[in-house]
Amino acid sequence: MKVLQISNYYYPLVGGTQATCQYLSEGIKDEYDVHVVAFSEDKEDKEEEHNGVKVSKAGVFLMLLRQSLSFSYYKLLKKYIVEWKPDIIHFHHPNPFVMALMLRLIPDDVKLYVHYHLDVTAQKVMYQFIKGIERKMLERADMIATTSENYKKSSPVLKDFQDKTVVLASAIDIAKYDLQPGEQEKVEKIKQAACGKKIVFHAGRHVRHKGLEDLIEAEKLIKSDCVIYVGGDGPTTDEMMQLAKFSDRIRFLGRMNDSDLRCYYHAADVFAFPSYTKAEGFGLTLAEAMYCGTPAVTYTIEGSGVNWVCPNGETGLEVPNRDVEAYAAAVDRLLQDDELRKQLSENARSRVVTLFTIQKEVETLKEQYAYLLGKKDKC
Repeated sequence: MKVLQISNYYYPLVGGTQATCQYLSEGIKDEYDVHVVAFSEDKEDKEEEHNGVKVSKAGVFLMLLRQSLSFSYYKLLKKYIVEWKPDIIHFHHPNPFVMALMLRLIPDDVKLYVHYHLDVTAQKVMYQFIKGIERKMLERADMIATTSENYKKSSPVLKDFQDKTVVLASAIDIAKYDLQPGEQEKVEKIKQAACGKKIVFHAGRHVRHKGLEDLIEAEKLIKSDCVIYVGGDGPTTDEMMQLAKFSDRIRFLGRMNDSDLRCYYHAADVFAFPSYTKAEGFGLTLAEAMYCGTPAVTYTIEGSGVNWVCPNGETGLEVPNRDVEAYAAAVDRLLQDDELRKQLSENARSRVVTLFTIQKEVETLKEQYAYLLGKKDKC
């Protein structure tokens, strides 16, 4: 059986959707012939293979409203839909340009699995032009998968498609977040560099909905003696550094390699996750920090999976959306209450191991595929 995975990007570019596509593709390749079609990280068309998965990439000539555009994508898609003849197309949404092309090409007998990562909320003007095509795709879909039960029930787009919508919880490769030989010493050096102060850590792409500006504002109200480390970069990095320039305890680390990231997760006492819109559909970095035993402080985000990933009072603390004062108070509470922090830390790691591992996600996906292909009665 053949599965065509259609993603926005693929390795070596990082991001939640492309990481999920990679994990799933590698996880099902023992049972399915898998091929991935994605945009290239530059202008060149590419044929690659990563960990046994073949990947075709279309060169990008323009980025418009965060949507990649390509002259060669239609030809590439036609090759792998019409000529390669997949049994299942696994489409990672949102990806408007590709969605329109795919609908022109997909045969009636090919099963369409729409992996619905999130609603389009940021590009409201653009969405008015694509929502009709999006609805046609969802009508055509044989199965729609959201990343959490919260998102399934709350998405206004999916309200008419509940009967064919299932949950495929996002996940992490937990082996990547276990300390490697010699890294415990690195963790100790991070703690020493903080001069014995408690550590608050934030990691992620610096874009508006991630809420980094709220963390910077909250820092002014955090009473505990601590250091706040900020990992990652993005379009708002310069602006965020300007906002934080008068603080001597906010330290920007820039883009981090895998070793540095997991060592900071393990060194931190609190993980700051101030995302505040449904553009944060799940929170992979949240799950990563939780696996490393770092309890988080989150906002209440109606309809997002974030508060399902990290339940309030069980694996972290949750405060009203955009309430910076409450956010600072929650950080203070965790920094000051060692017993609470220890309890939440243990619960956080346990929750990820139980629910959010790649192995669990792959097993669920295989069951859903089997149902689609008529090999399983219930999904």
